[in-house]
Amino acid sequence: MTPILNLHNIDVTKFLAVLDTCEGNVYLVTSEGDRLNLKSKLCQLVGLTKLIEGGRIAEASIICDNKNDESKLFRFNFFGDTANAKVG
Repeated sequence: MTPILNLHNIDVTKFLAVLDTCEGNVYLVTSEGDRLNLKSKLCQLVGLTKLIEGGRIAEASIICDNKNDESKLFRFNFFGDTANAKVG
């Protein structure tokens, strides 16, 4: 699969809330080619710790198994739309 979305400078708390609403697997792909399933809290911790700079994600690529999740994360990335996610 090819990364469908590049995340830039996003709010980590809101991003994690949106991830919790995703139905399928969501993978974070590092520049080294590592693929971490962000539906796993452990992978969230490991993957996001590497990428966080000053409380925000610097840059990451995302792959989704579910097309609805792709759309949801696309809207969040470009418009800040958290849909029905419970933030905070």
